[in-house]
Amino acid sequence: DRQTEHLGRHQSVVDEAIKRAEKEKFVERIWNKDATLWKSDEAHKKIISNALGWLDVAEQMSKYASQLRAFAEAVRRDFDDVVVLGMGGSSLCSEVTRRVFGKKSGYPTLSVLDSTVPEAVKSLESRLNLKRTLFMVASKSGTTTEPIIFHHYFYDRVKSVKGDRAGENFIAVTDPDTQLVRDAERDKFRKVFINPPDIGGRYSALSYFGMVPAAISGVDIEKLLDRAVHAAHVAAVPTIKKNPAAMLGVVIGAMAQQGRDKLTLITPAPLDTLGLWVEQLIAESTGKEGKGVVPIAGEPLLDARDYGNDRLFVSVRLRGSDDVKRLKELADAGHPVVDQILDDPLDLGEIFFTWEFATAVAGAILGIDAFDQPNVQESKDNTKKLLEEYKSTGKMTFSDTQVKPGDAAIASLLSQVKQGDYVALTEYFGETSKRDKLIAEIRENIARSLHVATTTGYGPRFLHSTGQLHKGGSDKGVFLQLTGGPAEDVPIAGEKFTFGVLVRAQAIGDLQSLTSRKRRAISIALGPDVDRGLEQLAQTVKEVVTKTMSSRA
Repeated sequence: DRQTEHLGRHQSVVDEAIKRAEKEKFVERIWNKDATLWKSDEAHKKIISNALGWLDVAEQMSKYASQLRAFAEAVRRDFDDVVVLGMGGSSLCSEVTRRVFGKKSGYPTLSVLDSTVPEAVKSLESRLNLKRTLFMVASKSGTTTEPIIFHHYFYDRVKSVKGDRAGENFIAVTDPDTQLVRDAERDKFRKVFINPPDIGGRYSALSYFGMVPAAISGVDIEKLLDRAVHAAHVAAVPTIKKNPAAMLGVVIGAMAQQGRDKLTLITPAPLDTLGLWVEQLIAESTGKEGKGVVPIAGEPLLDARDYGNDRLFVSVRLRGSDDVKRLKELADAGHPVVDQILDDPLDLGEIFFTWEFATAVAGAILGIDAFDQPNVQESKDNTKKLLEEYKSTGKMTFSDTQVKPGDAAIASLLSQVKQGDYVALTEYFGETSKRDKLIAEIRENIARSLHVATTTGYGPRFLHSTGQLHKGGSDKGVFLQLTGGPAEDVPIAGEKFTFGVLVRAQAIGDLQSLTSRKRRAISIALGPDVDRGLEQLAQTVKEVVTKTMSSRA
């Protein structure tokens, strides 16, 4: 009873997809690491065959679990905080672990820094006693801009209080032989964990990337990994209906083919940040070649009748949570619903594996390579160009077409929203609970009035997750980029640019990427007082969608 599907009239479509998956031996071929399940050309086959290490990483990690625990015991007396400096797949699983397991007495508090916004860097630093903070630099490639810059910044800060012994406060997780391995040696890091290289970032939750911070913050990773290994064994059953992970993937793929491509996640606390992790996994794996599944995380729940017929709902909850009535209402209204239940937080191990396997299956159904990210690099390249220009000239040239929160361009953009679209808010400023509330209010007004799905993402984090879908997926996205924040800036040791310049270059680079694809997108400057700008924008959006609603009625 851990996973139930309520498919109603969609059952026959899913049954057809199950037949296909069993006939084409999806499950056996995934475990045989047969790249042709996704693509048959050589270039893709090469990428895929070097990206399936996640299938057995839980068993491998189980062998190192006691060593990891010993490491955690050794460092916990010396540190009050452990901070993951990472991006996307290297850090999102820690966001989930942090929320689900909370603070464990006698172990360091786990935090994640995946924002280059000056106020986010400052506010984290102001909470830390640098001498008693362990920083984990996390980067698969060892060259990811943000973690490398975080490393330079915090190493310089720790050096100012510890001198030559600063390296004791740093560990790294990366692939073999990367630049980060060499930097860690130079800076005398306390330890470097070398991850298996055949695992993509978004599939790395059960590898060192997820398990090192979990162990240090006191999570029982032996048990967590046991549950993941159990899930992997169940996922080897070739009969789809007896294989929840494969079944979930078939449902996601089959529903997307029917136009129900907005995978709406219902993840009540403490699982709320699980949505961010699933969002990256699904968006970056399926959002390419002009198609893909659009994951919707953290959207305020509406009445069943307010949703368009482009939705598939998946609920992930702890046993005993009271969402059952909601789910029944959605199913009764004709929406397909999948319900996943965890007995306790350690079942997260099972959930991580189940979703990874399901994503691989959904990719196969859609005929997509679930293991590359062909369009992520583009925004990064744009940003690099802008930074190079800034280093040599002290400015960045771009057509600055930002509008104010009350501008008519917002109404004009929202008037282009049609059934089956989704509206994405992307924010380049620090995250606070007040801002989250205002963004939720904007999303709710758009979703309820225009009957379309809404997403949100803080930059630059989302560039490493949903950014792939925005650029490589179908042309269903309508984008409101939001920038703003205090003039206060933070310099970066050894760089000619500041955090403020970097985040500005990331925002412009992303907008360039969207507009070059003729995506419907605008950038809105909220001004130095972000809260006030957001309030104005919320008001503007409310007026616009109310008008649009009455004109459509």
